[in-house]
Amino acid sequence: MQSISANLNIMIKAAEKASRALIRDFGEVEKLQVSKKGPLDFVTNSDLKAEKIIIEELRKARPYYSIISEENGIENNKDRNNTWIIDPIDGTINFLHGVPHFAISIALKSNEEIISGLIFDPIKNEMFFAEKENGAFFNNHRIKVSKKNELNDCLFVAGGKIKNEIDLSYRKSGSAALDMAYVAAGRYDGYFQHNLNLWEIAAGIILVNEAGGLLNEIDLSANNNIKIIASSSGINSKLLEKLNNF
Repeated sequence: MQSISANLNIMIKAAEKASRALIRDFGEVEKLQVSKKGPLDFVTNSDLKAEKIIIEELRKARPYYSIISEENGIENNKDRNNTWIIDPIDGTINFLHGVPHFAISIALKSNEEIISGLIFDPIKNEMFFAEKENGAFFNNHRIKVSKKNELNDCLFVAGGKIKNEIDLSYRKSGSAALDMAYVAAGRYDGYFQHNLNLWEIAAGIILVNEAGGLLNEIDLSANNNIKIIASSSGINSKLLEKLNNF
């Protein structure tokens, strides 16, 4: 078993605790109370409940850390150099439709850098995590991005609206966090999307980096309108060429 930091251990425990409520709710998805923020923004009482559990657990262990979370917004506390970044259900629309593809995402930003992150898919019981200079792991096994060199051999994943048809083989899964975790694990060869929020991709950034992947430059002080292009190094330049109008 990989040795992990105290902070990552806290994150894992918080995610596991919140996941129990999510699994229970997912089994009764027809009964959920849902409110709408906008055309594509649904908030379920499950989102709110999971976020509350995660924040309580993290706060118990690190009372002074700041917090950025999807439903709660930004909370600046005594320690502004360390910030938890939380998405309680990344893939809410999947969750709402009974599609078992969503995840809890928690990252720790320290001095404008993501230093640890985890993405936990509670239904498949798949835990992806990474820490700075310590590698990326899936259920305690080391993971690496794919080794493919030819775009024709690759499978990509994308999200959001894609204006121009792109000549690549790609899927849309509905969960940015899992898309990035799957790139880190070599399941997908790359991922691209516009208009992302920081909480959806913060944990994925360190996972892809620590698994040996490449990412475009990301401004971690921006909480939304983030663009991501992530892939293995072998195909990165070819992918960027294909996405030059992206």
